[in-house]
Formats: sequence, structure tokens, C-alpha cells
Amino acid sequence: MQKNISTKEWNVPKTLFGVFFFCLIFLFLVYVYISISPKVLGIDIQKFALTRNKYYTVLKAKRGTIYDNANNTLALNVYSYTVIAYLSPTRTVNPEKPAHVVDIAYTAKALAPILNMTEADLTNLLSLGKEGRYQVELGPGGRNITELKKEEIEKLNLPGIDFVESSKRFYPNGDFASYIIGYAKTNERETENGIEKIIDGELGIEYKYNDMLKGTDGSLSYQQDANGYQIPETKEERVDALDGYDIHLTIDSGIQRFIEEVMDEAESKYKYEWLQIHVMDAKTGRIVGSASSPSFDPNIRNLTNYENNLTSILIEPGSVMKTMTYLCAMEKGTYDGTKTYKSGRITVGDTYIEDWNNRGWGVIDYDYGYVQSSNVGITNMLLIDKFIDADDLKECLTKFGFGSPTGIELSEVAGKVDFYYPVEIATAGFGQGIYVTPIQILQAYSIISNNGKMLKPHIIDKIVDPNENKIIYQSDVDESETLISMDTVEKIKSLMYDVVNSKGGSGGGYSALSYGVDLIGKTGTAEIFENGRYLSHQYIRSFAGMFPKENPRYIIYAAVKKVSPDANTVLTTSVKKIVSNIAKYFNIYDNSKETAIKSYNVSNYLNRDTAFVSNELKTLGIVPVLIGDGNYIINQLPKANTTVLAGEKIFLMTNSSNYTMPNMKGWSRKDVMTYLDAIGANYVIEGQGFVTKQSLSASSKIDTMEQIVITLNDKY
Repeated sequence: MQKNISTKEWNVPKTLFGVFFFCLIFLFLVYVYISISPKVLGIDIQKFALTRNKYYTVLKAKRGTIYDNANNTLALNVYSYTVIAYLSPTRTVNPEKPAHVVDIAYTAKALAPILNMTEADLTNLLSLGKEGRYQVELGPGGRNITELKKEEIEKLNLPGIDFVESSKRFYPNGDFASYIIGYAKTNERETENGIEKIIDGELGIEYKYNDMLKGTDGSLSYQQDANGYQIPETKEERVDALDGYDIHLTIDSGIQRFIEEVMDEAESKYKYEWLQIHVMDAKTGRIVGSASSPSFDPNIRNLTNYENNLTSILIEPGSVMKTMTYLCAMEKGTYDGTKTYKSGRITVGDTYIEDWNNRGWGVIDYDYGYVQSSNVGITNMLLIDKFIDADDLKECLTKFGFGSPTGIELSEVAGKVDFYYPVEIATAGFGQGIYVTPIQILQAYSIISNNGKMLKPHIIDKIVDPNENKIIYQSDVDESETLISMDTVEKIKSLMYDVVNSKGGSGGGYSALSYGVDLIGKTGTAEIFENGRYLSHQYIRSFAGMFPKENPRYIIYAAVKKVSPDANTVLTTSVKKIVSNIAKYFNIYDNSKETAIKSYNVSNYLNRDTAFVSNELKTLGIVPVLIGDGNYIINQLPKANTTVLAGEKIFLMTNSSNYTMPNMKGWSRKDVMTYLDAIGANYVIEGQGFVTKQSLSASSKIDTMEQIVITLNDKY
């Protein structure tokens, strides 16, 4: 029987060969692509090959610290930590030394009271390893913890618990010389090593000297094995970080506190567009105090204005410039203070110029015209009697530093002192139609305080390289050639004395003779030019003065814009209080010694008995504020070697987390923040001024998770 033989072709081998051949071609093409392409799937293959076994980390440079003139810290880096837990057993190489969380229940129970979280919440987080999570952040309680809490957790020796360090810029005094210091904040920036957090200065000294402050990062790299350990006998490449330079300012924290205090009072009693007060050392040009209102706390950056009033805002200065016009005429030798003119009103071209009281004082001499701040007197001096002309005035103002930057170590604008027509010449003589900065006014007045030589202002005392403990910049006393004679100096000082201290002087409200202080100076009132016209009944009021009269030690400039209800009171009360406090602080006058303001250098109170330290501070006239009810001190604010004044507070953190609410009535915003930030409280501050109300009553136990509302208002 014949068999049927199938002639159907079997295609399986051909199909398999075709698939195999296609895969071979595909792999070949991939190989070619990898070989000739610099990047595959966005990855630099050559770099990946070189670094696959290489460990690399950035050694962060420490940002420089900013100090005042007594080495008190004004800006520094502080470090906080986030608690993380490694959950994956793959981290553990040696079971006897586990590198992941082994006992979830025990770990949760141990951490709960420290992180102020429930055991249940922590257990839930620590159990995420069962879902494949490699690590987890223990929040919210484990975020931004202090060094003290970190040390407390480390003492527990809990397997798998680690910390991620982060740094930020901190300003221990809060709203304090804020526009001078400025602020720096942490920004995320993409680098070749991934996303890095970098602190950048954005205002003031922090911004202008950012490159000096930030330092230079270093690096560490080596070859590592599969477990992440350095391979023995392989080369380690290390480039040490160079820390940023430290900057020492000329600011005197005692004087700065006096200014900040009157600023707080003014904010709670008056409405204005801005108020500014600055104090300069009359013999060195150093700015020892400077503040503006509204201001801001650089820790929270609640800014309403980004310009520094001292150097970056141009104003029409008003009658404080009459001093410069008189100096110019006196120095030319043409000034005759006994010559008379009719005050009140004078016609210039098709307009007229009036004295500030709209009626004048009848026929008066030029000396009395200065004392009464007569605009008509300046006009006569320039256009009628021509003690000086426009060219003389322009030359003098330029020589006295107006129209050019002073060179202070801050960003500044130059100003403008151009004038051509008769009415412009006259108004320039009494400070209208020209634009200057407050720092230029202080610089010009130093000619009087420094016996005829103008002082260049400074805000930086020195810059120090901490890596080599080397001073790389040291400011010096920079004075000009003699610009006016001693006869002119004594004459103008006599007139300035009469402005403030004579009966009926235009600046009589500033007299501080009742405090034993012979303050001398000149007032100013300038109309405000906005939107193409001068505003009606809106002014910049100002005062420029110095003390003591015979040998001035300090120059003060104060100005306020659009103030109500009382334009003069805010300046007169503020200036007199600052001047009298400075006189007491430095014992400038013999009759102030009995009421001298004492200062102390804070000791190191760490690990000392709470009761003993508290009693010691009270005997010195310093107010101790205890944080917790422990029996010894674990932290203090301000730190050791900081200068404080009698009556100020020192915050003492004890070895107890049993926090109770103090009676904060009358406390400043800065004091409130110091206390509540120290314990990590949840709080909101409403209003300006001083504490008048607190949502949590005194002596009540503080729950740091519950919000506390603090209300500020005028304590007067």
C-alpha cells in the first residue's frame, strides 16, 4: 500500500531565523547608536561609565557671619534637621549592626514624645516599608528640628534613624538695622551635581557682598564598592571648602536699639509714608545707627519697599540745605549776618517765594533769617544782595558731596543738583528742586563737626577671611582737605545752636537742654513733587543736627514723609529721646552720670543652675526669661559675649520641655518671636507696636501644635 507523503513546506525554522536575524540587526543598531551618540536617553554615557563606581559629594562652604562693631552677631547660618527613617532591610549588611528600622513599635514609642507626634502616626509611617518604601520622612514633628532635639534622638541609638541637614540664614535680632543688613534666602538651583540648595543675598550687605559672604564649596570623591564603602588603597580626591568672609559693621547695637525703640513707638502712634533716622560718628564718618519705618524682619521678609532710605531714595531735602548755602556765603567772605532784608514774600520773575509762615518776621538780618529758616532770606542772598551766585552755589554743593555717590559700602544713587533759572537758583538754596540722599546730608554736615574737613561715610568696619584669620579690608577715617575755616565752623554752630535752643527759634521743639544736652541743628520742610506737580499740604519734615556743640561726637538726621496727625511731634520726640539716651549711654555729660544707661557683656550660662543665673541677672538689672522649668540652662539668647543694656531680656532655655505661657504684655515683636521660636510654637502676631493681648493666658501650659495669637498695639 502506498503512503501519502505531505509536500507542505515547514516554515517554523525560517520564522525563527527571521526573528533572530531581526533582533540581531536591532541590537547591532542599538550598539552603533550607543557607540556614536554622546547621550542615550538623556544620559551622558561616557560620564556615567566613569562615575558608576565613584562617590562624589560637595563640601559646603559656611556663609560668613555679619557682626556689629562690638562683635555681636547680626546675621549667621543656623542648621536644622529633618528626621528620616530607613525602612528597607537591604541597607543592613551586618545583622549585628542594623542600618534600617527593625523594631517599629519601640522606635515609634521612643520618638513620639520628642517629635510631639502620636505613636500611631509614627507607626503608620514606619510601616510603609512593607509597601516597598526605602525611606520615609518623619513629619511633621521631625521637620526642622533643632540641634538639641537631634542630640536627644541620637542618644537613643535607634537603628535606621538618620538626619538630613539643612541650613538657612538667621537674624537673631529680627527687625534690627534690616535695610543695612538686608537678607539672604535659600534658593534651589540646578547644578551639574543635581538640584542644590544655595543661600543667596538679595538686599543690603547680604546682597552687595554676596560673593564674599558665600565662600567657595569644596568636594570629596573616591571609588566605592557595591556597598558604598571606599575601596581600600584607592586615591581620595578632596578639595576643602573655603568659608565665606565675616563682615563687621560700624553699627553700634546700643544706639541702634535706641533708634528701633522710637521707631516702634512712632509706628503705633502715627501714620506716615515713611520715617527714617540715622546717626553718624561725627569724627570718623562711621554709621552707628540706621533705621527706617516701615521696616521688615529678614527672617520672614515682610517687605513693603526694597530700597534703603539711607542711600537709595532721592528726596528734595528742604531747609536743612540752608546750612550749606550759608556755609558757601560765609566761606566766600561776602556774608554779612547783620545786613537786613524784608521777610515774608519776594517776587522772582512771574512767581513769588514765601516764608514758611506766609507772613515773615518783618525786617530782619540774615543771622536771624537762618534761625527762623527764611526762604526769602536765601532768595535775597542769591539774587538780590548776591553774597553768592548760581556758579558759587553749584560749586559749593558739588564740593560738599552732593550730586555724587559718597562711596559708602552700600548700593547708592548719586542725586541731582542742577539749576539754571533764577527761581531754580533760589529754591535750590533752600533745598527744593534738587535731589539728594540722607547719607549725603550726613556727609556734608560732617564738615561742621570735623572742623572743616568732610568725612567719607562707612558702614563696614572690616572684612575678615576666617580661613586664614586675616583682615582683607579695614575702613579708615577718610577726610577731605579743609573745605571751610574754623571761623566759619564756629559761626554756623552758633546759628545752629540758636535754631534749637534760643527763644522762638524755628527748631525749638528739638531742644534737649532739659536733658543736659546742647543739641544744635537745622530743621527742614520740603514740598513733595509727585505726578508732575507739588502736592498741597503734604511735606517731608526733617532735622539735621549734632551734639555736643563745642566738640560734636554724633550727627543725627531724621525725616518723615506725609505724617499725621502731628508732623513735628514724631520727629522732635524721637530725636530728643535718641539724643538723651546716647548721652546717658556714653556718659557724654557730667550731669547724666547718675542716670547713665549701663551695658553688660553676657556671660556663658550653659549648664549653670537656673535659680542662681536668674538671681544674678536680676541684680544687674537684666530681665531673665525662663523657658521651661528645668534646673539648669541648656541654651541662651543672646549668646555669650553679646552686649546688652540694663532692662533688656535674656532668654534662658532650661532642661525641661514643660513650657508655660509668660505674661507678654508690653513685650516687643522681637521678644515674642524669640520666646515662641525657641520652643517651636505655632503662633500668629497681629498688629504693630507692643503686646496688648494674648490668646493663651499667662501660666497656661503651651501645646506647640495649637496656635497662639498675639496682638500688638500702641502701649501708650
